Amino acid sequence: MILSRVKPAVGGETSSVSEKNKKNKINIPTLEEYLQQRDYLGALTLLEFQRSIGKQEENTDLWIGFCAFHLGDYKRAMEVYKSLTEKPDCLPDVWVYLGCTMFLLGLYKEAEEASLKAPESSLRNRLLFHLAHKFSDDSKLFNLHQKLQDVTEDQLSLASIHYMRSHYQAAIEIYKCLLSSDRDFIAMKVYVALCYYKLSYYDVSQEVLAGYLQNIPDSAIALNLKACNYFKLYNSKAAEAELKNLTDISSCPFEFAQELIRHNQVVFSGGQGALQVLPPLIDVIPEAKLNLVIYYLRQDDVQEAYNLIKDLVPATAEGYILKGVVNATLGQQHVTRDYLNVAQHFFQSVGNSASECDTIPGRQCMASCYFLLRRFKDVVVYLQSVKGFFYNDDTFNFNYGQAKVATHKFKEAEEIFLLIQSEKLKSDYVYLSCLARCYIMNHKGRLAWELYLKMGTSSDSFSLLQLIANDCYKMGQFYYAAKAFDALEKLDPSSNYWEGKRGACVGIFQLILANKESKETLKEVVLLLRNSGNPQVEYIIRAMKKWAKDNRVFLS
Repeated sequence: MILSRVKPAVGGETSSVSEKNKKNKINIPTLEEYLQQRDYLGALTLLEFQRSIGKQEENTDLWIGFCAFHLGDYKRAMEVYKSLTEKPDCLPDVWVYLGCTMFLLGLYKEAEEASLKAPESSLRNRLLFHLAHKFSDDSKLFNLHQKLQDVTEDQLSLASIHYMRSHYQAAIEIYKCLLSSDRDFIAMKVYVALCYYKLSYYDVSQEVLAGYLQNIPDSAIALNLKACNYFKLYNSKAAEAELKNLTDISSCPFEFAQELIRHNQVVFSGGQGALQVLPPLIDVIPEAKLNLVIYYLRQDDVQEAYNLIKDLVPATAEGYILKGVVNATLGQQHVTRDYLNVAQHFFQSVGNSASECDTIPGRQCMASCYFLLRRFKDVVVYLQSVKGFFYNDDTFNFNYGQAKVATHKFKEAEEIFLLIQSEKLKSDYVYLSCLARCYIMNHKGRLAWELYLKMGTSSDSFSLLQLIANDCYKMGQFYYAAKAFDALEKLDPSSNYWEGKRGACVGIFQLILANKESKETLKEVVLLLRNSGNPQVEYIIRAMKKWAKDNRVFLS
């Protein structure tokens, strides 16, 4: 919104005030100076003071609305403009100003109605352009796009639509073009940095942002973005330290900035206070709903996460990804293919999109899609292309390790699994079973057996025993196969685990005969066999004893 304004004439001052000002050399800034410095709070204070003493600027109400708008107090600005529209001498352009305030308050239908009462102008066209995007009316969006001109304001609107439609590279090109035409447009650096952040190029985003912060060190948006970059590049503590710099700026008058700070404090703290802070912000900050869904997922409350997101129509890659994750988690919990198919669709939509296919999230999405399709060779290809960004990411390594196991790359899979630090993941049966299989396939049966010994009695421990028994037998590691089959036989004597145990014990004996196993192991083998009540035991033990006697191996 740009209002034409003639510099007000200086009114007559009382001699006492004039003499006092001259004496004390007080230079009171004019409204023009406040506006040039973008000190909208100072300008608003001056306007209100002048009104209180009966000395008003030309178009005072218009300027009060203008300042309130730029301070983010859209409700007050809307009230000012509404009151102006009720006056008979109202300027026609006030309707589009009113529409702008309504737009930023989320009153899209009312904003459109107000703007259509205004005469045609570039501002009106831009507002309708943004409303078409909000209404998902692509036909109207295209028509209004055709009316945009090659001027800064129109190009900025076009870039913002590209940004909101996740066409970040297209937005960057516009911003860079505007910046190259006028180096004073340093705000473009923030917009470019935001685009790089969305593309997951956090280091590039930070580098671009540094140039802006050198000129505007107290920018709320820039400092917040810097904190977000630190969160992605380093850790939550570094992000919280940067966010503290923003909270320390007492002069920040923007309510939106305060809401953004509260929102990000929840994110950086791992969800602390999420249920108190995020719900009221759902209709204010688009990411608030998505972060609340993430909070529920981390609390293992998948149903609540699903209830919150099921009716969401994704407008960004993040929305598609999160809907995919929620459906995939629900499908795995309930072993329901329907949810998994929905998840696969969302992941594929992101991974195949032109704007996301070459981004890190896009490649992760394709990996997730192929994971659900059990095409693990393709999973490895996609995850391998981005692994440098996730070396210490436990969730990434958990999925990458599983894909390596599925493609029989057990040595690499073992290394990946051992990078995981999360105790929650390390106690998960999928982790334990995959790591045990890696150990066995890498001829480290003892380590697999130790994994079992650390587990408590449960259905998972029984399943791990079966895995160890069968995989060790298959890999010729008969000693740990025998111990596993022995434990299984004790847990379920009526089963046929005796046959596996017998075969493993005979296998150990063969290794001893071939000098590939220590002779002393035979003593333990005999003890394992005696634990069984099968009549074949005595025949096998007799043969072993005879060999032991002939070879002077002490068994008693």
